[in-house]
Amino acid sequence: MSRIPSLSVFAVLPLVLLLACSTPNGQPPKGSEPVAPNQIVDFGTLYAQNCAGCHGAEGRGGASIALANPVYLAIVDENAVHNVVANGVRGTSMPAFAQSAGGLLTEEQINVITSGMFSRWERKGILDGTNPPSYAAKTTGDAARGQIAFGTYCASCHGTEGQGGSKASALSNDSFLALVSDQGLRTIVMTGRPDLRAPDWRGNVPGKPMSDQEITDVVAWLASRRVQSPGQPYSASNYARHLDK
Repeated sequence: MSRIPSLSVFAVLPLVLLLACSTPNGQPPKGSEPVAPNQIVDFGTLYAQNCAGCHGAEGRGGASIALANPVYLAIVDENAVHNVVANGVRGTSMPAFAQSAGGLLTEEQINVITSGMFSRWERKGILDGTNPPSYAAKTTGDAARGQIAFGTYCASCHGTEGQGGSKASALSNDSFLALVSDQGLRTIVMTGRPDLRAPDWRGNVPGKPMSDQEITDVVAWLASRRVQSPGQPYSASNYARHLDK
């Protein structure tokens, strides 16, 4: 009875040695090699590593807008998204990811991120029967008209001067305006922030959607409130409003 285990060991040993010899000395087994960063083409992995930190897991929003917002994807042009991912937005916190612009991602990886956003999160026909504004402004905005439009559509949540209120944050904050582009402001006004319960351009006043020009004017008014050197101390005009909150 004591010989059976010994025989089993001698029977298995050649198999173990055979398997050991099948792999070249010092090399990992086939399929165990890590994938080089520039060879990753899985959307979930690329999004999690490069986008989720600002735009939230699964595109649900975070420090920046939700990319899984179907209203946003219905208005924005796919080429525009590709350009932003590849080249970033100068003067904002959006970096360039393409290798051609100093980033780490290949053109194929940029395409995977861009096309993946639309294939996963776009909802066809979501704006059927509406007259959506254009993604980019087609005319020059008027700040004076924008202040009036802001009072009509935005002040009930953001305060009469954009100083913020009980329902929403300050839009006239120097740091916020320094970190967002005019197009970024336009995108927020148009598509809202569903992650923050902020409506799109149709929902600020029931039954009265904002016109394309009103959106352009509101952006012009907000942009006119930027300061040349944002940060501490805040601009005199905005500082008093922050103290009042």
